[in-house]
Amino acid sequence: MRILVTGAAGFIGFHVAKALLARGDEVIGVDNLNDYYDVTLKQARLDLLLPQKNFSFHKINIADKEAMLKFSDSGITHIVHLAAQAGVRHSLQNPFAYVESNVMGHVVMLELARHMAGLKHFVYASSSSVYGGNTKIPFAVEDSVDRPVSLYAATKRSDELMSYTYAHLFRIPTTGLRFFTVYGPWGRPDMAAYSFTRDILEGRAIKVFNHGKMRRDFTFIDDIVRGVVAVLDKAPEDKCAPPAALYNLGNAHAEDLMRFIGVLENALRRKAMIDFQPIQAGDVPETFADIATSTRDFGFKPMVGIEQGVAEFVAWYRGYHGATGCTHFF
Repeated sequence: MRILVTGAAGFIGFHVAKALLARGDEVIGVDNLNDYYDVTLKQARLDLLLPQKNFSFHKINIADKEAMLKFSDSGITHIVHLAAQAGVRHSLQNPFAYVESNVMGHVVMLELARHMAGLKHFVYASSSSVYGGNTKIPFAVEDSVDRPVSLYAATKRSDELMSYTYAHLFRIPTTGLRFFTVYGPWGRPDMAAYSFTRDILEGRAIKVFNHGKMRRDFTFIDDIVRGVVAVLDKAPEDKCAPPAALYNLGNAHAEDLMRFIGVLENALRRKAMIDFQPIQAGDVPETFADIATSTRDFGFKPMVGIEQGVAEFVAWYRGYHGATGCTHFF
């Protein structure tokens, strides 16, 4: 298969591209390498992909319609659209970046898909944030998602609606994946596993919101990649209804944030200093994925618990940063 992966220098995009290359697919990577977080980390991921013979890379902003639409006659059979402006809290400070990347960029990608005669499947990243302040636990894809509590969530829900529309109008097989708190090696510095590890090793207090009364469905990156690849290979059928689908990809287990911190402390062999703070605007106290449909349709079953996942992340972090954390052991 010839697969276009957007966000190829990002956390999930890098891992997905690597998995597709490993099984023999040709991957065309696109990323604008923006500075939302450390560009050297993005470049380091990209440097591992560039030497592979079936990988090519284009530095492009997905909202640049002229640049992106040039791929329309490139023989691409599948799209994995993972590029986006990420981060719930940052959307309060820079809303325009979210509209440009997550709304305009998504429309550009759908228009590209529309003009690809041989396209078999358009898979894109949504987010567990679309569930907003829902109190029904676990979150199921059939639940109402019309009350987002952050602009980021609103843009992701917009992506789902636009994708359904294009599937209806142009019969483009589209599948949206609602990711739940993905972590692991090569992760994002703004996510809990990375930022907590950095602060603990550097002797700073970690900020823990809602006074620690948070639960998250922490999902290891390898499980997410297995899910993405399985979904990619099985497009929605185009029968009576539009060929559009949505699935949750999560660990199907809501973990207490304080337990997650405890597991991280054990892996680092260092105690965290904690700065308890109120819940932040746009945050929700709990996420929990119902993965029944993902398991039914793709055999999706998470395999990595937080003890193993955190240990693998910490090992990567120490290797990447040369951090030893040799003081203040238990």
